[in-house]
Formats: sequence, structure tokens, C-alpha cells
Amino acid sequence: MIQWQYFPRSTAATSLAREVVRAFETAPGIDSAGQSDPSNKILAAVAPALTSLGFSVETGKTRELKVHVPVLFGLNGRTAKSFDADAHHVAEGFVVEVEAGRGVVNNQFLKDLFQACMMHDVFYLAIAVRNTYKGRRTLRASASSSIHFMPATDSIFLCADFSSLATNPYVGSQVR
Repeated sequence: MIQWQYFPRSTAATSLAREVVRAFETAPGIDSAGQSDPSNKILAAVAPALTSLGFSVETGKTRELKVHVPVLFGLNGRTAKSFDADAHHVAEGFVVEVEAGRGVVNNQFLKDLFQACMMHDVFYLAIAVRNTYKGRRTLRASASSSIHFMPATDSIFLCADFSSLATNPYVGSQVR
């Protein structure tokens, strides 16, 4: 069973976020217990469902097969800098990242979160990570003061709604 948490916790998950969760729930062979599948194999398992939802999905490691999301723009409005995402829904501003063990062990989720915050017109981020890696649990009850990971027996799924930051009275006027 896939367990997931949507943030902020005071808001219900969007319909697209629930459909993304369903893509992981219905994909064959997603189970971190006793599995050592790389993230690309998990992404390939959920790719058909994500594509049917309107996501562009990475299909390989060469530049042409990756999904590029703009970060900075240069002369004549051309993309000057972009970050790669595993899947991107342009119309909804939704990015999906699938990580294997290094998602937590090497703090890859922090890099994913930072990059998504910098991506142009991205408002939602889903990070899927396994709970067990090399026979050890990778997640703690709390990874930081603002992001809480819930221990589970299979993959963990996290959705973050960045659009709420702009209206959060505790953030201040820096975020627009």
C-alpha cells in the first residue's frame, strides 16, 4: 500500500495530485520491501498513467529524452537555464520526481524541492521515495521543521503546494 501526505496539511489534495497517487498505486511491481529497482524502472512503470494525465515524462538519459523545465530566461525570452524533471504537467504546474534510496539517504529530496521552487510556473511537487533501502528504513518521522515524512511499508509520496506560500502570512513579502 502506498502512503502519501499532501502539504500544506490544512488543504485537501488536488484532483491531479490524487490521480498521480493512483498512478503509483496501480503501477505493477512498486514495493520497496525486498526490492532494489532503480528510480528509472519505477518511473517507467508509472509513465503510461502519468502520460494519460497530461504529463511529459522522461523516457531516457540523453538530452532529447529528458523533460526540461525553465528556470531562467535570457535574450529574446529564450530559456537560459533549466532543470530536468522526471515528469512535468505544464498546464497544472506540477512536477513529479521519483527517487530510489538516495532520495533520503543522500538528501536528494532537498535538491528536488529546491529545484522545483526555482522552476518557472511550477506550483506542485510530488516526490516518490522508497521507505526501505538496502534493508534499512530510510525515513524518519520528521525530516525538518516544515516537511514531515510518514513512515510506511511501501513508497512514500509527497505533494507540496507552493502556491500557498504567496498567501502565507508567516512567509512575508519576498514570495510572489
